[in-house]
Amino acid sequence: MTEKSANERRRGLLNGFAAYGMWGLVPLFWPLLKPAGAVEILAHRMVWSLLFVGAALLVIRRWAWLGELLRQPRRLALIAVAAAVITVNWGVYIWAVNSGHVVEASLGYFINPLVTIAIGVLLLKERLRPVQWTAVGVGFAAVLVLTVGYGRPPWISLCLAFSFAVYGLVKKKVNLGGIESLAAETAIQFLPALGYLLWLGSRGGSAFGTEGTGHAALLAATGIVTALPLVCFGAAAIRVPLSTMGLLQYLAPVFQFLLGILYFKEAMPPERWAGFALVWLALMLLTWDALRTAHRSARALTRKRARVAAAAAAAATAGAVTTVTTATAMATHPVEPAGDAADAVDTVDAPVARP
Repeated sequence: MTEKSANERRRGLLNGFAAYGMWGLVPLFWPLLKPAGAVEILAHRMVWSLLFVGAALLVIRRWAWLGELLRQPRRLALIAVAAAVITVNWGVYIWAVNSGHVVEASLGYFINPLVTIAIGVLLLKERLRPVQWTAVGVGFAAVLVLTVGYGRPPWISLCLAFSFAVYGLVKKKVNLGGIESLAAETAIQFLPALGYLLWLGSRGGSAFGTEGTGHAALLAATGIVTALPLVCFGAAAIRVPLSTMGLLQYLAPVFQFLLGILYFKEAMPPERWAGFALVWLALMLLTWDALRTAHRSARALTRKRARVAAAAAAAATAGAVTTVTTATAMATHPVEPAGDAADAVDTVDAPVARP
């Protein structure tokens, strides 16, 4: 690895830690926005995110994708679906944190990889390896244990996991960059969100501007809180291997879980610990299987490259031998000037035609 590539990878890792670290610590931010309700916070997040991302796109002058997107109705429809799904995800998460369900919200992002696999099987007809089937089974058992522990299904976790899994599936089909995709999604969200805020303000129910300048600035900062981790994630994704990003993604729910039990002092009776332990076991199985598969693929690729290089070297050696043989034959059996032209052609061409 060259010094330049090592520096790039180090930069990618720092951006990855920054992205998932910010996502993991964001539960500390939403309570600061009280007494604003979850829906008002969500609306501000949509409005200010578009303004922030729009300003970022102006700075980097990246607008070519927009014209192409507007000429593709199917991709626009998928963007609308993504906007609707992420609206549900954001709204449930903000409500969960400000209602004292940080641990349950973290569970949603722990089980998200399992839900993504399940969606792949059900919708995309993907085939799972045995270890993946085992992980999904353990995850299902974890949900049952947690249902007993909570006295109800962990619907907050399930809603967050399924909405984010569907969001990821749609984003994959849209195939837009992180900043561009967020800009398109928040552009769709913008008018309904702004309309709601104006309506709320006309009824005297808005917290924006009524709780002081600092509180208003915090509501406006929801745009930065939304977009900045995404920028760091984009910088990491192009510099860090996918397997490493897969490991980094667990930082966010780990931080959220620790905040829930250590900072917000949420209860964790034994049955919830048992449910979380099963989830973590399923994730360890998935991670081990993914790393093993990536290692095997890398070794297979290395062997293939070695075979190609060996074949190329053999071909080059054979070509060199043929050239030397031809030159030797021509020097040993020179063409007689008075000979027949056809005989001369046969004499010169014969060695060249050999393999």
